[in-house]
Amino acid sequence: MAETIEELTFNYEDEGRLVRKEIDRAVLSKGAWATLMFLYQELDRQTEQYREPKIAIVRFKKWNGVYRKQSSFNISSRKQAQQILEVIERWYGPGAAGATDAAATAGEGEAADAAESGPDE
Repeated sequence: MAETIEELTFNYEDEGRLVRKEIDRAVLSKGAWATLMFLYQELDRQTEQYREPKIAIVRFKKWNGVYRKQSSFNISSRKQAQQILEVIERWYGPGAAGATDAAATAGEGEAADAAESGPDE
């Protein structure tokens, strides 16, 4: 179990073999609730080669001093990643119709979250 964000990994071993290999990571948020994005590859057990990279966005909760996985979302292909990027760009990109309204709403939500969470988080 990981006690710090730096200790969190997406590597997975099965019977001593690395079957899921973390290639890169990005920390999206820190604190009692941490969100990390992992770039990883899975081992094809028939060919013994690693498959095309995938992305996982994983939410961790720190409980009793240890981070535990709460939820995750996997982006399983380059095509799906591109589709997600296109939607985000449409919603939040320069000149997007909803970007100003969405940013204002997000800012209000962040202020409310900060007021509720207090200084410890």
